[in-house]
Amino acid sequence: MKIAITGGTGFVGRELTDLLLQKGHEVFILSRSKQGKERGVTYVQWLSENASPEKQLEGVDAIVNLAGESISNGRWTEKQKQKIYDSRMKTTDEVLRILHALAIKPKVLVNASAIGIYPASNSTRYTEESKEVGTDYLARTVRDWELKAQSAEKLQIRVACGRFGIILGKSEGALPLMALPYKLFVGGPVGAGDNWMSWVHVKDVADALLFAIENPINGPFNVTAPHAKKMKDFGKTLASILKRPHYFPVPSFALKIALGEKSQLVIEGQHVIPQILIDEGYSFHFPNLESALRDIYK
Repeated sequence: MKIAITGGTGFVGRELTDLLLQKGHEVFILSRSKQGKERGVTYVQWLSENASPEKQLEGVDAIVNLAGESISNGRWTEKQKQKIYDSRMKTTDEVLRILHALAIKPKVLVNASAIGIYPASNSTRYTEESKEVGTDYLARTVRDWELKAQSAEKLQIRVACGRFGIILGKSEGALPLMALPYKLFVGGPVGAGDNWMSWVHVKDVADALLFAIENPINGPFNVTAPHAKKMKDFGKTLASILKRPHYFPVPSFALKIALGEKSQLVIEGQHVIPQILIDEGYSFHFPNLESALRDIYK
């Protein structure tokens, strides 16, 4: 298949690109800077003056939209929150423009999303059938992002929105920051540690995105491992894998002072089940946290 990716040079995008190339697919990465072909990947210029990416994308079978400012970048000032929001709306608008311009439409648009759309809870288990939607900044951003992407259905294109959990990888994402205190022998529970952490190995994220291209998944689908962990148990497992102690608690108020509103990513959480992936027969490479962390730190 011919598959186009926005955000293809990011954390998930690189993992997905490697997987697609291994599987023999033809990959097109939409880029602001690079053009031409390199190691089997065609770089297509977009979001720049006079760029017409649709000319090079005729005949693509699928588009995966991963573009957007990382929620991990910087403190969540009002300016940064607007940047996070606008980057998702702007890039998705351009994806929709490209889809309208293509004479032959791709069969599917797989759009990134996040489990942050669900309200924080220590007791509720969320599946894709859950109707609850959070009211905070992150939930509103995710909701608007999904709604915009789903407008591609008007073009008779199947749309699947992958709601990512906390993505684990060795050098990027949340894990390096979470592991650093343990490596310095000062790791421990955050607050009471009772909040849920719905995690997923980056390899499963890439594989689930390809699975959504190849299978009839419509609308939101949760991209989390089937076994979420309470934060305190996540920390204990991480400490065990790193062979470090787990006994220096971090008070919630200290994180709120240090991180501001962004602290909700650490001290709040949701218990999310990837029910659609399970029902459709997806087989997780790393369903359990210990196996995922052993692979990352092998």
